[in-house]
Amino acid sequence: HIDIKYLPKMPDEQAHRYLFVAIDRATRWVYAKVFAQKTAANASAFLQQVIAAAAFKIEKVLTDNGKEFTDRFCATGEREPTGRHRFDLVCKEHQIEHRLIPPSHPQTNGMVERFNGRIAEVVATTRFDSGKKLEETLHHYVQMYNHQIPQKALGHVSPVQALKNWQQKEPERFKKQVYNLSGLDTENNAGRYRSRSCNGAAFWSPIRSSPDR
Repeated sequence: HIDIKYLPKMPDEQAHRYLFVAIDRATRWVYAKVFAQKTAANASAFLQQVIAAAAFKIEKVLTDNGKEFTDRFCATGEREPTGRHRFDLVCKEHQIEHRLIPPSHPQTNGMVERFNGRIAEVVATTRFDSGKKLEETLHHYVQMYNHQIPQKALGHVSPVQALKNWQQKEPERFKKQVYNLSGLDTENNAGRYRSRSCNGAAFWSPIRSSPDR
């Protein structure tokens, strides 16, 4: 599942930016990256990064109908996607099926929407003095989420542990080992900054991991 979240403008920024988020349905593994604009070029670049970072072979991608993802809608209304959109071309290159949610049904992409709710909480409860500090905090949170937060839907294990379990059961679905991957960096103190200040920014994260509800 892939979606984009609007980020608030930081004191040192001229405009707000966007967080592109991908989450795997089976393991809840997350990859996220901040981009300056919500464009087809950035969406296709993000997908390329997700493909490179993921340990598994991506078979399907689900997105909404934003013009950064599809040309399903045009001046004359809804139509069948042409297949020539930049995002679709990346999907075709990597033999990925691109699925679109029904119009006006964002709940279809609810898994990534719920993760974006977590991001909204991080942003709302943290003070930032720069765009760099915001980006660093989000990066640390994704690390913690992937490695440390047990998910109820996964039997109370973390996404990375779920990836390892899947790799043992179905190794043919994977293209590399589940460690030292971009978006899966292991840092013993990643995300553990609650109520502390670092260079003027107060970092946020739970001291004790809690299960996903």
